Amino acid sequence: MNVVESQAFSHLAIARSTLLEPFGLDESSLQRVLAEVFEHRVDYADVYFQLTRSEGWSLEEGIVKSGSFSIDKGVGVRAISGEKTAFAYSDEINADALSSAARATRTIARAGAGRVKVASRFAGNHGHALYPAHDPIGDLSSADKVSLLERLEKMARARDPRVKQVMAGLAAEYDVVMVARSDGVMAADVRPLVRVSITVIAEQNGRREQGTSGGGGRYGLDYFDDALLEQYAREAVDVALVNLESRPAPAGVMTVVLGPGWPGVLLHEAVGHGLEGDFNRKGSSIFSGRIGERVAAKGVTVIDDGTIQDRRGSLNIDDEGHPTQRNVLIEDGVLKGYLQDSLNARLMKRAPTGNGRRESFAHLPMPRMTNTFMLGGDRDPQEIIASIDKGVYAVNFGGGQVDITNGKFVFSASEAYWVEKGKIQYPVKGATIIGNGPDALTRVTAIGNDMRLDSGIGVCGKDGQSVPVGVGMPTVRLEGLTVGGTA
Repeated sequence: MNVVESQAFSHLAIARSTLLEPFGLDESSLQRVLAEVFEHRVDYADVYFQLTRSEGWSLEEGIVKSGSFSIDKGVGVRAISGEKTAFAYSDEINADALSSAARATRTIARAGAGRVKVASRFAGNHGHALYPAHDPIGDLSSADKVSLLERLEKMARARDPRVKQVMAGLAAEYDVVMVARSDGVMAADVRPLVRVSITVIAEQNGRREQGTSGGGGRYGLDYFDDALLEQYAREAVDVALVNLESRPAPAGVMTVVLGPGWPGVLLHEAVGHGLEGDFNRKGSSIFSGRIGERVAAKGVTVIDDGTIQDRRGSLNIDDEGHPTQRNVLIEDGVLKGYLQDSLNARLMKRAPTGNGRRESFAHLPMPRMTNTFMLGGDRDPQEIIASIDKGVYAVNFGGGQVDITNGKFVFSASEAYWVEKGKIQYPVKGATIIGNGPDALTRVTAIGNDMRLDSGIGVCGKDGQSVPVGVGMPTVRLEGLTVGGTA
């Protein structure tokens, strides 16, 4: 048995002991539930179990003011007939709840068995071995967690006397999921997730500005050593101090250079959502029906990869039991494919891509991104900045929004600089980058060799569901984008 098979076996064992055995259930119980769904004519059904333990701590004004701990568990039963989906869930796990949910899902189909049958037995689906099956909540005592946040605050305050306020947070989660499918697949995953965040407010001459930083991933809490905490504190303070010196951003159509790492959130929102299978099956995405067409400048390659070790957006299996994949969405400017869950893949006559994700057992899966990024090019980042005659260098972003149907986006830069004749002149405040995702990709004129993923802070929302994701990109130059400013 290799490492991946051993881990898949271990995950199934943990899931059985966590989600089935304490409630008097076993695999035969799941077979009976699926058979009950298939008393009506359905094409597919699955049962999804989940137990999540989560903990959060927050510090403000030098005091850890809140701590929370929660346990959520439950099961969801889904049935699919053609394009119709029925779904029922319960926050109780027992035979009666499963049977009740199974009966509820049969409403989408006529009585009488169809041609599709439930598999006679389950076979394990081997995912990846991307992170340990570990509960990070128990890594530190409550006192040690409080101490971690206090140390982080002291590091930030020690960097500059202009720091007037520090807010910090620590979150840890232990998630056990298991899915049993009517096609005979049973798969499980045990998912750790940790995150530290810090926001500082600095004041000078009556003016206040803030900076943020943080990170995490599928690690234990020992990931946050003092060197990493010092880095988070330095980054947050540096941004706040830079913004104290900022001037109103110029407005107009100009060259924009995006920095590496977190600015990939613009790619995620303005392009990534438009490449999800459901939008394209329904024809509501600007990318619908365009596979094989040029949709970006040469050199632009966009990847969604759920298989990167320990990353926040990575999964050993997706929430339908499919192993995650490295999916090439755009290659050298040409659209290659979409992100698929099982429903949309079947209706579009494509294979699932390992992107069926859901927020919890109480939600339906849908095609979602994992870690989405643009590959690096061959240009030196400093040369790209030096090539700007007049324009904005956007190092980091705050909020943004996009319209999937036409690709139009608006993003606010949280750290940006005005550049003239190849030299950074001063930081600017209030810069918003306005454009159209597919159009913006055609305006790429230089791609740096410094591709970087974000530090592990991303959360993606879609149809009321939130899931952890990763983003990334290299330094990229775009011509003729609209910058909204206040100058």
